[in-house]
Amino acid sequence: MPNLSLTIACWEYDRTRPLMDGRIKPEGIDLHFTCLRPEVTFGRQVQHHEFDVSEFSLSYLTFMRSRGNWHYIGIPVFLSRFFRHSCIYINTHAGIKRPQDLAGKTIGVPWYPMTAAVWMRALLQHDYGVTPAEMSWVYAEDVFPWTPPPELALQRIAPGKSLDQMLEAGEIAALMTARQPAPFRNGSPNVARLFPNYRAVEEDYFRRTRLFPIMHTLIVRREIQDEHPWVATSLFDAFAQAKQLCYQDLHEADALKYSLPWLLDEAERTEQIMGKDFWHYGIESNRHVIQALVKYSHEQGLAARELPVEELFATVGQ
Repeated sequence: MPNLSLTIACWEYDRTRPLMDGRIKPEGIDLHFTCLRPEVTFGRQVQHHEFDVSEFSLSYLTFMRSRGNWHYIGIPVFLSRFFRHSCIYINTHAGIKRPQDLAGKTIGVPWYPMTAAVWMRALLQHDYGVTPAEMSWVYAEDVFPWTPPPELALQRIAPGKSLDQMLEAGEIAALMTARQPAPFRNGSPNVARLFPNYRAVEEDYFRRTRLFPIMHTLIVRREIQDEHPWVATSLFDAFAQAKQLCYQDLHEADALKYSLPWLLDEAERTEQIMGKDFWHYGIESNRHVIQALVKYSHEQGLAARELPVEELFATVGQ
């Protein structure tokens, strides 16, 4: 029987490269890769359901699945994870010295339902007591139709405006974003991080909560998974093998695989804090992280309900 031919879109990560270059092949499947930045993949999947398999926002998946049987179901492969304390930027003249000072301020965000922003709003609410309703919000783009909760002050920025420019000029007090704002990268004195010591804060957050925030997961078209129930397991196993190769590369001492002079020190430090398999795939080892995201999404008026983890993901043989 010939292999099942599937299209797939994802970004090129160290943990996906062995699949892209053919060193790892999922059993019974021929993958045809399109390498796209995540936000491009997400938009094309939401609007056109273009690929059989793809990287996808965990927040968007939760949003869609909480409203019914969307075209896709998740596979518990978590292609992007990121502690997000480092991603809250402030205007240095806005009078913000601590997280609680964000109350009453106007905050920018590229798109309110994006996964990174869900995690950032949650850490502000649950660790510092600042709820989303205590701030005003402006955003830059629409990805899918969504009705904000009535208590939320949210509006789109004017045409021709950019969030980076508005932060630099003090038109917004802070910006939550997955990418460094250009003024910050360029050394502007008007823009700084809310948490300048973010590494220490993030390590403390992990020790207290055991949460390594999941940003992106893998999804597969439901009709394919229904017809071929082995597909999710085959893909899961292949992506897990690719991740193991990535782990090995982090400890390659003969010649550095990545352009970081102290890569070995960083890998060893991470393992001391988070364990050898710090980038977990699978449901059980990530159940508390997924449940937290679902809870936060519902709290913030995104998910229609706190759906069980099993409704988000296909069953895989782990």
